[in-house]
Amino acid sequence: MRKLTLPSYAKLNLYLQVLSKRPDKFHSIKTLFERIDLCDTLTFTLRKDPRINVFSDSPQLPRRSSQNLAYRSASLLQERFGVRQGVDIGITKRIPVGAGMGGGSSNAATTLLALNRLWKLGLPRRTLLSLAAEIGSDVPFFIHDTPFAEAGGRGEKIRLLPRLSQRALWHVVAVPRVKVLTPRIYRGWDELAKKAAKGPNAPLTTAKYSVRIPILALEKNDKILLGKALFNGLQQVTCGLYPEVGRIAKALRAWGAELVLMSGSGPAVFCICSSRKEAFSLVRRISESKTGWRVFAARTR
Repeated sequence: MRKLTLPSYAKLNLYLQVLSKRPDKFHSIKTLFERIDLCDTLTFTLRKDPRINVFSDSPQLPRRSSQNLAYRSASLLQERFGVRQGVDIGITKRIPVGAGMGGGSSNAATTLLALNRLWKLGLPRRTLLSLAAEIGSDVPFFIHDTPFAEAGGRGEKIRLLPRLSQRALWHVVAVPRVKVLTPRIYRGWDELAKKAAKGPNAPLTTAKYSVRIPILALEKNDKILLGKALFNGLQQVTCGLYPEVGRIAKALRAWGAELVLMSGSGPAVFCICSSRKEAFSLVRRISESKTGWRVFAARTR
């Protein structure tokens, strides 16, 4: 086999609680990941020389090796296991870049999985998970073939949720054309946390429920409980720095969406719909309103 094409799926965070800043400068979190069917397409073609090339139809995708996670994944495998072959990686982008939907992390995990096969490394999943954690906090989730997972640590410690293997949700995802810098969002969270620790004048929005409650709500298919338990501890900061994110959430509610949340550090905002029909109807209404947002209907994958 000299060529392999694979989908690279996006994710949403149904719950994201930031706990504290760690000594390694990352933050400890509790999150509930959901994989959705919005995906990039990655094509891997073996080379006889050791070069690694990345091509994409998206001008927003970083090409430099230090910034492109697919490149970093291939390079890490090559160096760690003495691979002499190279690879051309073609990326057809559909997941918005830097939207809080894990596009880069998913590309990285897909690259690890693909090159493990193409380069015939035979690495077990535990090794791939360890490599994934070196590349990025969200990357290990995408190594698992699972629709939902709970994560802790900085996001790399994954707990599978087999009781949710048959659960599926419909979403509308709206992404404004603003560039959100994740480090800036976490710095903003740190500043709010410090102020909140000194007194009640600058409160930091905190979770009313633990991550176990949205998981329980999904297990029971309890929409009311799920609505109460949806949480993103970064949303307050992101909306303060990028008001368009808050305007999207407000607009989705005005259009009748009840369960609305930002994913990751933003700027993607999503709602949970009751059916495919409702999701596509809402996408059509948003598109007709000419907001300028990128809008998708997506389902759990």
